[in-house]
Amino acid sequence: MTELRIGFIGLGNVGGQLAANLLRHGVDLTVRDVDPARTAPLIAAGAKAAPSAQELARAVDVIITCLPSPAICAAVMEGADGVLAGFAPGKIWLEMSTTDSAEAQRLAARVAACGGTALDCPVSGGCHRAASGNISIFAGGTRPAFERVLPILAILGRRILHTGPVGSASQLKVLTNYLATVHLAALAEALTVAQAAGLDLNTTYEAIRISSGNSFVHETESQVILNGSRDINFTMDLVLKDVGLFDSLGKAHGVPLEISPLVLGIFRDGAARYGARELSPNIIRRLEDACGVRVLAEGFPAHISDTEPKVPGYEVMPRGRSRFKC
Repeated sequence: MTELRIGFIGLGNVGGQLAANLLRHGVDLTVRDVDPARTAPLIAAGAKAAPSAQELARAVDVIITCLPSPAICAAVMEGADGVLAGFAPGKIWLEMSTTDSAEAQRLAARVAACGGTALDCPVSGGCHRAASGNISIFAGGTRPAFERVLPILAILGRRILHTGPVGSASQLKVLTNYLATVHLAALAEALTVAQAAGLDLNTTYEAIRISSGNSFVHETESQVILNGSRDINFTMDLVLKDVGLFDSLGKAHGVPLEISPLVLGIFRDGAARYGARELSPNIIRRLEDACGVRVLAEGFPAHISDTEPKVPGYEVMPRGRSRFKC
């Protein structure tokens, strides 16, 4: 499967790292991004450049998109010089963006009408794990399609979960991003209270880390908060998109959500104060400004790196279920 020609569209903070992993594994890779500065390092390392999404689709067997929003993905897929204009029977589309599940299903149907196969394959775990190839991947699609692309996903990620039909992976991705955002907002409060109470923040970090209050978000984002860089390669507008997708999903199914509207309100206020492209961990600035403090400590990194060695990716089986047969 990895001998197939792969095209990658969208070389942002996550997409660029994923594409670089493919290139390091000797994949025949063609890339496309609206920003030439993002394609340049990959081209220098051996990737080919495509003048349009249409030409990329014509030149490869598998098209991967990793884009900022459902609207941008629709434009890339359906534009006059978009992916679908260059599609042909037998090609595969992997949607690795965090997107709306209904939109993933709609575009997947268009791919199927062209004789192709589509899966939504969002990733989770942060840019540092995208860089190392240890990121987690959710994959929604038929079982045969999943098994066909698993060798590619095993290069890109470590833990790979077949979630069911197309759209299920996108729903789970916005759910997990919502949970991460809730904990980021809670950590901002907890760390600011610790600072205001005069607690040692290095000790506070360790207390949370070894306790029931720990989480993936604490072990990553709390470190860059305390460093002061606040740089996790994720911005407030993306938080609002992801939590908004979760909020819409819950409301569409009649769930009386209480926490997600509060989180949306917090980040809308943060975006209004500091800008939509402000780094998401800087949501703590709302509390720092209100209290006249800075939540900082020595010894924490400005950026998070994945120290785990890359191992071949593998399928994660849900407890009590061997596999989805869809």
